[in-house]
Amino acid sequence: MSALLTESDLSHEEEVVWLEDTERLDYVRQALDKTRRRDRKPPYTRDGRIVGYALLNSEARPDPDSGLYRRRVFFLLPHDRDSRPEGCYQEGAPGEAVDPRSIAPRKPGIKTSRSQAGLAHPAPAAL
Repeated sequence: MSALLTESDLSHEEEVVWLEDTERLDYVRQALDKTRRRDRKPPYTRDGRIVGYALLNSEARPDPDSGLYRRRVFFLLPHDRDSRPEGCYQEGAPGEAVDPRSIAPRKPGIKTSRSQAGLAHPAPAAL
C-alpha cells in the first residue's frame, strides 16, 4: 500500500516501535503488511531494511480467510536517500514515503518539505 493510508486502516495500532534513530532519516516508506502476529517484530522479506513497525492492540482481529493481521511496517530500500544521498531521491521521494517525525499510532504519516526535499530544506511544514 502507499502513503495514502487512512486512520481507519490503523485503528488497532497501539504502539510504533523504531529499530533505528529516525532523527537522521528524511523519510521512511510505509506499507500495510499481513503478518501472523500482532505483537512482535514482523518478518521482513523486501530488499533493504525494516526501520520500524506497529504493534496492534488486543482488540485487533486477523482476517477470517487468511488468519493474518494487517500491520504497518516502515522500511527503506538500498537506493533510498539515506544510503545514496546523491542518487535518484536526492530530491523528491517515493510515493509511499512519509516523514518519520509525523508518525504516531493510529495516525498516517505525512509528507513534509523535509521528506520530499531532504535536509537542505528542513522546514517541517506539511505539503
